[in-house]
Amino acid sequence: MSTLDINFVRSQFPAFQEPSLQGQAFFENAGGSYTCKPVLDRLTRFYTQRKVQPYAPYQASRLAGEEMDEARTRMAAVLGVDTDELSFGPSTTQNTYVLAQAFRQWMQPGDAIIVTNQDHEANSGPWRRLAEEGIDVREWQIDPQTGSLNPLDLENMLDEKVRLVCFPHCSNVIGEINPVTEITAIAHAAGAFVCVDGVSYAPHGFPNVGKLGPDIYLFSAYKTYGPHQGCMVIRRAIGELLPNQAHYFNGDVLHKRFTPAGPDHAQIAASAGMADYVDLLCDHHNGPGSGAAARAAFVHDLMRTHEVALLQPVLDAVKDRNNVRLIGTSDATRRAPTVALSLNTDAEAVAADLNDHGIMAGGGDFYAVRPLQAMRVDPEQGVLRVSFTHYTSQQEIDQLLGALETVL
Repeated sequence: MSTLDINFVRSQFPAFQEPSLQGQAFFENAGGSYTCKPVLDRLTRFYTQRKVQPYAPYQASRLAGEEMDEARTRMAAVLGVDTDELSFGPSTTQNTYVLAQAFRQWMQPGDAIIVTNQDHEANSGPWRRLAEEGIDVREWQIDPQTGSLNPLDLENMLDEKVRLVCFPHCSNVIGEINPVTEITAIAHAAGAFVCVDGVSYAPHGFPNVGKLGPDIYLFSAYKTYGPHQGCMVIRRAIGELLPNQAHYFNGDVLHKRFTPAGPDHAQIAASAGMADYVDLLCDHHNGPGSGAAARAAFVHDLMRTHEVALLQPVLDAVKDRNNVRLIGTSDATRRAPTVALSLNTDAEAVAADLNDHGIMAGGGDFYAVRPLQAMRVDPEQGVLRVSFTHYTSQQEIDQLLGALETVL
């Protein structure tokens, strides 16, 4: 396995050469990542050369449409799905609300869905509102000590009335990586569809959604080094079954059925830059020469190996402190590098103290009120969250550890 060339990685992100950011280590990546140069280059080109209505015969318009199509084609290939099974929308939250509306129209009173209390509110609230329509909303609950979801608990909740199971690939405060394939198989065996919120996982390597197996997989491009778009995989079987949510004349086009708003042409086109970035990393590290999904899997493993090596010392530094409760597992191999700490004081104030040491981090509930309450953490006091990704360096980790030692 290749070792991630951190200097090459950081050279692909203009933020690391930005004078105003020098000396500041960015640890709020779970809220949004820095944007890679290939995305910025495509965005600039679109706004300066292609900012016309796409898909007309004149050159600027034709090229605009081609670039939008390229983004869908290449990112779908990275994710291991068909091109028309990937949709772009304004945000993951909005995409989920549109999906919930489609399920509301498709389901009957007395039908059931299962949600978790491990989720960010975006993959919980829209589904829970279906209870207003007579849908039975069941909650798959986490262990209040560990924050884990037990697949056996899900099995006991499933019956012939359950139409959909919604859960996160990993939580944005607990961080533990859920076994998507195992959970999906359990749900499918009971005749239910599966919706996975991948917002907190995808920044750590694009998953092969085709192999993982869920029917719906959602993530946010602005957290995967891209523009502010919500990316939504809807596999064909469920996509064609649900009612069209777009203009009637778009109802026969799978990638348009669940994006009723006019798309952001420039940001969709710029999303191809995420695939460019995967290719750059793959080629630089002598990865597979062909196969978009295989190349993405190689890059995924590069990222995860680097992150795990940096994450374990952070977990070790906080897990046994008397004045800190680490939320989630202390095993770096089982979680994303999103570390939430429950403190004996206001978390936002501690985040402000970290700023004095050049650490950019956040404090609060991070729209994860339900999991915090389930783990008996006061959402008003919140948690301190430090989150990083593959472009984080060892020097930044050392800076973080020194700062935490001072402020905690």
